[in-house]
Amino acid sequence: MEELQDSSIHHMTAKVIAAIKNTKCYEPIYNELQRLVASPSVDKNDMRNTLEDAIKAAGLETEIRNMIFNLVRSRLKKIEVPDARLTPTDPLSYLKRAGVLWDRRVRKSLNAMCGELKVPLHGQPRISADREDFIAKWNELSNYNMDLANYRPVYAPKDLLEVLLSLKGPSRPNENNDQIPQWEFSHIALPVKNLFELRTHYADLLRNDPYGVHDLAVQCQRILDSKLAPMCQQYLKKGATPAPYRGALWAAVLDSKLHDFDIENWQKLRNTVWTTDHIVDKLVFKDIQLTASNDDQYFVFEDVLYQVLLCFSRDTEIANCVEYETFPVKGKTYEGPPSGVVPFHGICMFAAPFCYLFDSPVSLYYTFRAFYIRYCHRLTTINTHPQGIVSLCLLFEKLLQTYEPQLWSHFRELQIQPLRVVFKWLMRGFSGHLPPDQLLVLWDLILGFDSLEILPLFAIIILSFRKDSIMQVSSLDSIEAILADLSSIKVLPLVQLALSRD
Repeated sequence: MEELQDSSIHHMTAKVIAAIKNTKCYEPIYNELQRLVASPSVDKNDMRNTLEDAIKAAGLETEIRNMIFNLVRSRLKKIEVPDARLTPTDPLSYLKRAGVLWDRRVRKSLNAMCGELKVPLHGQPRISADREDFIAKWNELSNYNMDLANYRPVYAPKDLLEVLLSLKGPSRPNENNDQIPQWEFSHIALPVKNLFELRTHYADLLRNDPYGVHDLAVQCQRILDSKLAPMCQQYLKKGATPAPYRGALWAAVLDSKLHDFDIENWQKLRNTVWTTDHIVDKLVFKDIQLTASNDDQYFVFEDVLYQVLLCFSRDTEIANCVEYETFPVKGKTYEGPPSGVVPFHGICMFAAPFCYLFDSPVSLYYTFRAFYIRYCHRLTTINTHPQGIVSLCLLFEKLLQTYEPQLWSHFRELQIQPLRVVFKWLMRGFSGHLPPDQLLVLWDLILGFDSLEILPLFAIIILSFRKDSIMQVSSLDSIEAILADLSSIKVLPLVQLALSRD
């Protein structure tokens, strides 16, 4: 048994070392270690102890601990899937196939738009006058003139919802498919938590916090001074982060602290935007003008959103970090933009809340990018991940059936799919629907508990909160009108209420 345990530890250590060597931080850390080894503070006669002391004094120990923390909870945490699961015998093969087909459909639409407008998919050099105008207006791109009349969003949340509602899983023994409404998700065999399991996962939210507002700020500063990502993540579980500290906490948890190579990369991305005219530029401008520019809470950030989303569209590292479903599907494949992310209606609303946290567009960009890679992309693709949009829809439906049976029956009688009411909340993580101060609390909890499951849980409690009004109406438009204004909603007390209910 001990030999097996030692072998497992050795295997994990080897994986961690290999993963560290593939990070951008490896080379500067390695160079700093070499400098320390050669420094007078390290005694060759007591190499181990003096080198450890030197590493701690230089702050490298904290950096290495944070790097391992982020590697273990992300890349090394991935389940290695054997090849056999990529065959049609896999019970979730229809979902994986749907994920591949959805991605292909989105890219095909982008390619078709390029064909219609006679513009190259990979972009083309900006003409000199346009380049000079673009550079001159980089900090005020809202004044940059661009003809967007022929451009439209490639897809919107409702398009993804229609595909999800049309998914059909394999029939189970003794199951009469005629008796199951086609829009229910109960046939999808993905594991989701029940309320008891959610209560266990979010147990920290139900503990009384003895700290006052001043004490919270002092405690928060002490944790930031430690520079330890796990402590920063634990702090976010309170859902009571003082606003001035939130950006630093998020950056620590997402490992998005700026390095010299990050700033250099930002400049390269910016220069690529300046010199190359790409179809995604028009889609980014169109989306911001349709959403953030018309939002009272975000229109003031229009210019910085252009910068962030345009650089995001050119960032090839995103395509390497984002996981997509793989499944053998015949047919033509289509290329996408450099980032691999095809802009959709509302994509800028994932970035907009970060404008409240950072003054620097560079700091904003890397924290937003890390948040998108870890969470947001799972909300816009069909996937089998337990944090993916399919699992969240299934969790929402099961919670509604179990804990609000009256509402569930009311929707059934009206032949209204409950998901049609809340899907836009789920897919956007409530951005653009909650006031920014409450949205940031909700996203604190996503980061603190490293889970998107808070989204369907929060959606359920909003429906419960407005239950009496919903029960009195009989159309989708009326229900949506009742739920349109969330300005009075307070995230923390409602989530705590949802977790403490019987």
